[in-house]
Amino acid sequence: MNMLKIYLARHGQNEDNANGILNGHRDMPLTKIGEAQAVEVANKIKEFGLTFDHVFCSPLQRARRTAEIITEVNDLPAPEVKDLLIERDFGVMTGVEQSRVEELCAPDILKTETINYFLSPEGAETFPDLLDRAGKLLDELIETYTDGSILLVTHGDFGKMVYAKYYDLGWEEVLSLFHFGNSELLLLSGDSEPGEAHVFTILQHNS
Repeated sequence: MNMLKIYLARHGQNEDNANGILNGHRDMPLTKIGEAQAVEVANKIKEFGLTFDHVFCSPLQRARRTAEIITEVNDLPAPEVKDLLIERDFGVMTGVEQSRVEELCAPDILKTETINYFLSPEGAETFPDLLDRAGKLLDELIETYTDGSILLVTHGDFGKMVYAKYYDLGWEEVLSLFHFGNSELLLLSGDSEPGEAHVFTILQHNS
């Protein structure tokens, strides 16, 4: 049986998060709050006694910097960039104000209590697309590493789809019910149920 433990962390707050802008592949840096969130998650990892055999991150700087802070604080090897971890491509919605999703994309949206998700605007990856990419990532990791612990530092939408794929959940269900905030840590493990995935959460500063 594969005993690999896969931890998922989301990057700290970046400038687009703070300004209510849909970022996708926009490569904006962490804010001061985002840097502090990354330090907090790094310290909590140390406090919980967690260690990782490999740390992989998205190529976007908000995830790279978060991963660097985690590895520096915990004396881990430098993070390795893995392109499959990049955030969803938002297509024509890249750089648009989050508050305009319903105005620009309805009825092709999914409304939840906290956020409105656009589903298939021009040029954007769909959530089924993301599930497929998440499957490729998980297959690659499980085929390469049979045990140990891996940390993946990634993004909100893609991280949720990795969680959905691992536990064989529907993407609509996960988007509607599951929260993955800045610098939160999840554990995907065959020993745990989907509802037990959060290792810890931290204070969020985004609207």
